[in-house]
Amino acid sequence: MVENMEWYRAFYFTAVTGSLSKAAEELFITQPAVSYSIKQLETRLGGRLFFRTPKGVKLTAEGAVLFQYIEQAYHFVTAGEKQIAAMHHLLTGEIRIGASDTLCKHYLMPYVEAFHQNHPDIKIKVTNRTSQESIELLKRGKVDLAVVNLPLEDKQVTIRESLELQDCFVAGPAYRELADRGPISLETLLSQPLILLEQGSSTRRYFDRYVEAKGLEVQPEIELGSIDLMTQFARIGLGIACVIRNFVEEELSGGALLEIRLEPGIPPRSIGIAVLKEVPLSSAAQTFVDMLPLS
Repeated sequence: MVENMEWYRAFYFTAVTGSLSKAAEELFITQPAVSYSIKQLETRLGGRLFFRTPKGVKLTAEGAVLFQYIEQAYHFVTAGEKQIAAMHHLLTGEIRIGASDTLCKHYLMPYVEAFHQNHPDIKIKVTNRTSQESIELLKRGKVDLAVVNLPLEDKQVTIRESLELQDCFVAGPAYRELADRGPISLETLLSQPLILLEQGSSTRRYFDRYVEAKGLEVQPEIELGSIDLMTQFARIGLGIACVIRNFVEEELSGGALLEIRLEPGIPPRSIGIAVLKEVPLSSAAQTFVDMLPLS
């Protein structure tokens, strides 16, 4: 067990310079302090490490053996310091992100692209999971941050709100008459064939709780694992899909999808950026988080 690292620093610089006075200059301490450290180390190890010569000091046989190991350790420490400095200057490192396919495509992608252009030497690893699964990966240390659909609560993580989301209902041209009717009631909507995300996602949970709060029950016609796939099913007339308006604006404006307006509408929610409480982010991860917008 290493008792005092300062003893080894004094030993290393004395061996490299061959002089107690020069070692003292390198360490910004006095020569007696260097001598004291070496004597303490010799006592600890049970033998002489240096002997005096007219030109300074030289290593004994035991000292030469020790120096081989201390020199390697010193180079490892120096390399570690350089690596940390490179990480702080975003010259190396990795960011691990957990997020759903939908949030990756419609929210994260431009920020990932911009970050990569500015810091091409930082590796970006994205693991596609549901919001709840991404939180579990975060708590297990498998990702540095999770981009999730809110509402979502967990005592072990800190979540800041980012982009506001608005859920809406869309269908293909086959539902034009219903779309032109104007806002419909929740009861009327639930009587139609619905296309919803599979149970377990925060988006599906949010809609289910909204319906339950009205004293009603959800019985979807189709359940899928992807909002993009739901959109395609809705486009060909298989039902009315509950999607996020922010992510289908192009299809709505181009007429590929029609919005079935609900009265009253579902309250808006937000995207959340989740990190572990009291666990500092790396410089790279913190720089990326700072790029993301706040609501």
